[in-house]
Amino acid sequence: MDVGEYPMAALASFHWFSVNSNLEMKRNNLSAVSKLAQISPAAKQPKRGFCASFNQTHMCTVRLDWGSLPHHVLLRVFQYLPLIDRARASSVCRRWNEVFHIPDLWRKFEFELNQSATSYFKSTHPDLIQQIIKRHASHLQYVSFKVDSSTESAEAACDILSQLVNCSIQTLGLISTARPSFMNVSKSHFVSALTVVFVNSKSLSSIKIEDTPVDDPSLKILVANNSDTLRLLKMSSCPHVSSDGILCVADHCQGLKELALNYYILSDELLLALSSETHVNLEHLRIDVVSENPGQVEFHSIKKHSWDALIRHSPRVNVVMYFFLYEEEFETFFKEETPVTHLYFGRSVTKAILSRIGLNCPRLVELVVCANGLQPLDKELISIGTHCQNLTALGLSECEVSCSAFVEFVRLCGRRLTQLSIMEEVLVPDDSYSLDEVPTEVSKHLGRLWFPEVMPVW
Repeated sequence: MDVGEYPMAALASFHWFSVNSNLEMKRNNLSAVSKLAQISPAAKQPKRGFCASFNQTHMCTVRLDWGSLPHHVLLRVFQYLPLIDRARASSVCRRWNEVFHIPDLWRKFEFELNQSATSYFKSTHPDLIQQIIKRHASHLQYVSFKVDSSTESAEAACDILSQLVNCSIQTLGLISTARPSFMNVSKSHFVSALTVVFVNSKSLSSIKIEDTPVDDPSLKILVANNSDTLRLLKMSSCPHVSSDGILCVADHCQGLKELALNYYILSDELLLALSSETHVNLEHLRIDVVSENPGQVEFHSIKKHSWDALIRHSPRVNVVMYFFLYEEEFETFFKEETPVTHLYFGRSVTKAILSRIGLNCPRLVELVVCANGLQPLDKELISIGTHCQNLTALGLSECEVSCSAFVEFVRLCGRRLTQLSIMEEVLVPDDSYSLDEVPTEVSKHLGRLWFPEVMPVW
């Protein structure tokens, strides 16, 4: 059994092991006494009180085993326990309470802030939060705040951030489990709280502040105090951040390896800054292309020479693009060669755009099309299979492809297709193949058993 999955079972296992080990020792001792009785007649009459003394010794041994467990063993058990069980265990004895406050136990912590009226999840108890701030703020290194959809929970997270004046946080994550509740907090309150961490930590390496009211001035404070340590920055859907703000980060944080942002703050200047000789090789660039005002915003284009500079500097970078646009808003994209490696279309995408992908995305590794309409994508899919020689994963849903075109696509890609998720409704039978024949033919080209996905009927 994995004690990581069943933390309370870990304690039960320790108790079972301790008691049964001592029972076994007791049996062995009794066996030894019995043998002595057979050898020596005098031993047949043990002194009065022997059994009582033995039982007392046994009970003391059990207590000593629990009380003398090494700190590192107790610490390991505590690390597996949920927070509420960990807090309860700390009240068992003084030694366990000491382990409860060992700094190593508080390096990683997740504050859960939920309102009972809007969430089924329990919040971190306010008393425990104050105890952490008072005794363990300087020990916190990997911290996340998980809040529900209420503004009160987001404001509570900001209040805690404002008190972390003695922190040395390395990883910070602000996570909204439902709608982005941090956006409902006043900008001044949020920025003031975040600034406390940016100024006092001075060792931040990973920050996830997506869907928050962070702004350009606060990013400059981040850069001023953590330019040598910042490695990962995720800040999609931050409307108060401009291209200048993210460019400031790229210019000064030469160790930045992973970046996630919205397309509207992506620029040629930013790509060139990430491609400078002094900058480390970028490993991951995620770009969310989201339609804020359908039909009212014309997306800007990125020049080919800027993309080329990035790839020359970071040839192994993953360029991930998530599209949530309407069909008429795609016109700007993929007219020239684009070094995207992972493409996800959350809404309907036109046949014309898929044709451009086949011709202008030679680095493509993964493609997911959630919807297209009722026009078969035969030519477009075959073009992608022909020109995208690095493609290893494909997902199709709510679109149509003839069975023969799909089989031809799989034949072109062969066994490098490690992931192939196709809804059964996507495949249209034709003169060459029926739905029953496709799995056999596709499995032959993949070198493994394959079947289309089936929509569950509940």
